[in-house]
Amino acid sequence: MRVVIARCAARYSGRLSAHLPLATRAIMVKADGSVLLHSDGGSYKPLNWMSPPCTTRSVDVPDEAAERGVVELWVVQHEKADDRLEIELHEVLSDTSHELGVDPGLIKDGVEAHLQELLAAQIALLGDGHTLVRREYMTAIGPVDILARDAAGASVAVEIKRRGEIDGVEQLTRYLELMNRDPLLAPVSGVFAAQEIKPQARVLAEDRGIRCVLLDYEAMRGAEDLSDRLF
Repeated sequence: MRVVIARCAARYSGRLSAHLPLATRAIMVKADGSVLLHSDGGSYKPLNWMSPPCTTRSVDVPDEAAERGVVELWVVQHEKADDRLEIELHEVLSDTSHELGVDPGLIKDGVEAHLQELLAAQIALLGDGHTLVRREYMTAIGPVDILARDAAGASVAVEIKRRGEIDGVEQLTRYLELMNRDPLLAPVSGVFAAQEIKPQARVLAEDRGIRCVLLDYEAMRGAEDLSDRLF
């Protein structure tokens, strides 16, 4: 991972347009190609970002930009869409790179882990004809909670959360982009399953073609309890 601390400005164009005025920010360039701009606030959410597959290149600084103090210009271009992120670096304060290696992924416990177990046992909650392939299907960037197949036999990747927020949709998006490169799995559709899904997360998921499913934990536990009874 490369982390650059710099005074910078950024412009995003594509499905939407956005602009970040000049300020000091952290720019993260990850091994999977993703680029994220962070401020010193706002918790874990980046101000702007580009998800893979994308390429980042440094281009010549136009005279007009140089006159405004731009010393370096990065262009981040998505490889499958017209989305484009341009980052103007005015002053680089720090530039470091570290090899993080393969992350084992988040180990879930409590209710979230139980939701995964229950949904795997009640996979029909995703729709008639769905079948379970396996839980914790490992990818190069971490495990997908559930890999299933729909009634037509197509692959379905399921991300499970107690509370569904934007970061969960982003996580599933990264899994889908990677899994759809595998000819043995593609095409892979996504399901974002949670006890509660925030409106913003639902909008983002639906915009990306990801289906949202609400899970009733108590009802699922009840179905589990009933299956253990003899009478």
